[in-house]
Amino acid sequence: MAIMPHDPYVLVTGGAGYIGSHTVELLLRRGYRPVVFDNFSTGHRALLLNDDWIQGDLRELESIRGALQKYPFQSVLHFASHCYVGESMDDPPKYFFDNLTQALNLLRAMLEFRIPHFVLSSTCSVYGHPQQVPIPETHPVAPTNPYGESKRMIERILEWYDRADRIRFVSLRYFNAAGAHPSGRLGELHDPEPHLIPRVLQVAAGIRPFVEIHGEDYPTADGTCIRDYVHVVDLAEAHLLALQRLQRTGQTGIFNLGTGKGYSVKEVIRAAQKITGREIPCRSGLRRPGDPSDLVADPTRAERDLDWVPRHSTLESILETAWNFLKVPRRRQEREG
Repeated sequence: MAIMPHDPYVLVTGGAGYIGSHTVELLLRRGYRPVVFDNFSTGHRALLLNDDWIQGDLRELESIRGALQKYPFQSVLHFASHCYVGESMDDPPKYFFDNLTQALNLLRAMLEFRIPHFVLSSTCSVYGHPQQVPIPETHPVAPTNPYGESKRMIERILEWYDRADRIRFVSLRYFNAAGAHPSGRLGELHDPEPHLIPRVLQVAAGIRPFVEIHGEDYPTADGTCIRDYVHVVDLAEAHLLALQRLQRTGQTGIFNLGTGKGYSVKEVIRAAQKITGREIPCRSGLRRPGDPSDLVADPTRAERDLDWVPRHSTLESILETAWNFLKVPRRRQEREG
């Protein structure tokens, strides 16, 4: 018989987004009562899996207070954020104002309602250009773009809240989230799509004419960037394990989420051609500002302290599930309309 969680209600900000929706699905299966808080600026109603959701804006403190009054929350999973490196280089004020305002308002409301546990959706962008690869959590943090800087600022704020014995937190520094739910029900629905794997598969599907490779002069074996891809289902599992760690021990921690293995842009394209059985035309483009050449995680701490194992994160599994999601009929969009 399944053991019910002691504190089942969890506020999931940004729960109608890509990683948030996968985490909600897992929480529901494990007996939790996730409540989604989303303004649907980038989230999708088609990705909502239960009726416990609130449309609100984290930039409005009263909106958060209203949500926290409705349920006996003890934990928050915070996904809501602007999260694109390129966009952050073009519009730094958007990233600093919105990402920080949302986090500060949320933390203020949590203190008012005595909610002690916070799991942050963070990023490997906090490391900047790595001095060593794979990258451990002890690596110096030196973000090279406003997105990474905004996340590191939130981590620093949380460290001070923790030091003051007010809120305990876990920060999960993702490397490259990818893939889709094996059921085909959940996946990436970004518009425009900034991420490599869905863009590559859109070319295979005839939605895009070609893949633009942003830089072929990096100091890597084939000249293209290397990234550590981690399946979104494994990311969801890590959030549940982080939540359970907080509920069980109250111990704060920062963890990398990656596989320890990287693939270049050209390797991803070749693998996608094999999975789809289709040609994927490419064009060479300029480097994107703020892009490091090589980002690969050292996931030892998460594997040891969270008992986290990325079971779905082979490149083949990531591409296969993302490809299956892309081929699902467009009824997702019809539900949104």
